Amino acid sequence: MAPPITGVLETAIYVDDIERAAGFYRDILGLRPLLEDARLVAFDAGPSSVLLVFLRGATLSDVVLPGGTIPAHDSSGPYHFALRIPKDSLSQWRDHLVAKGVTVTAEMKWPQGGESLYFNDPDGHVVELATPGIWANDSDLPVSALQNGI
Repeated sequence: MAPPITGVLETAIYVDDIERAAGFYRDILGLRPLLEDARLVAFDAGPSSVLLVFLRGATLSDVVLPGGTIPAHDSSGPYHFALRIPKDSLSQWRDHLVAKGVTVTAEMKWPQGGESLYFNDPDGHVVELATPGIWANDSDLPVSALQNGI
């Protein structure tokens, strides 16, 4: 049996303009930078969560540091990721995005009670703001209620 996993610590996206992307996540979504350099901005994305925004093509070689080596990585194309928001903030987020000129491209009401707003960042990544109640392990309801279709 595998040892336990306690969550997703980091999510990485790759962008063509690091300053433009950093401005979007900092100024539009209000995320606080934890680390910034020419190839990466790491954002505080909530308790124990980090959004890594890498300049596309800037991580094609291993990075050797005093503590070890970070393997090369990169990608292309639009990504999707979801940021968790409180259940009572969905309409505030919708209004905030519209006021900042961000088009909400889709909305979803999930059977388990969660709701989502979708929009694109400047690089075309699909960003989702999601309330609790989408997945059985992220809900205000007990898992047994979700399994019974409530």
